[in-house]
Amino acid sequence: MTKTALIIVDMQNDYFPDGKWTLNGVEAAAENVAKVLADFRERQQPVIHVRHEFASSDAPFFVPGTDGANIRAGLAPADGEFQVLKHEVNSFKGTELQALLQREQITHLVIAGAMSHICIDAITRAAGDMGYANVVLHDACATLDAEFNGVKVPAEHVHAAFMAGLAFAYAEVIATDAFLTRA
Repeated sequence: MTKTALIIVDMQNDYFPDGKWTLNGVEAAAENVAKVLADFRERQQPVIHVRHEFASSDAPFFVPGTDGANIRAGLAPADGEFQVLKHEVNSFKGTELQALLQREQITHLVIAGAMSHICIDAITRAAGDMGYANVVLHDACATLDAEFNGVKVPAEHVHAAFMAGLAFAYAEVIATDAFLTRA
């Protein structure tokens, strides 16, 4: 029997324009997260909100006890929805996420959030390695420009490269509207 959960990763205030670590396209991604969140709520399917806090108050963002570490208004957990607090990139590492998925008998995951090339990549690969069937909503994810070895990579290229990698072996990677219009 298949049971699907929506996992929303790190849609927290610090990633938005008024925060400490603004992502490219985060507001458009948040609109798509809101659409799929409304759909899961309407269908009474499980929703899991993952929130990241760094362990130190010296962190560049997601500092414990700050508004920046809070989930963005409009995407905040409703009564009965699950919440997972993490302190690492991988949402499974050091959290109760795997136990929660097993307890709720969840076999399929729909993943959205931030950042595409870090936490979305990590949770999707880990979940795939654990045997979950994954869907990543590419337009409900956001990231930022990156740089490596003097090469500057625009956010849209970072995002595309990581979505291509996930689509190759770890998830079905599709647009939110395509997911929502499935029969």
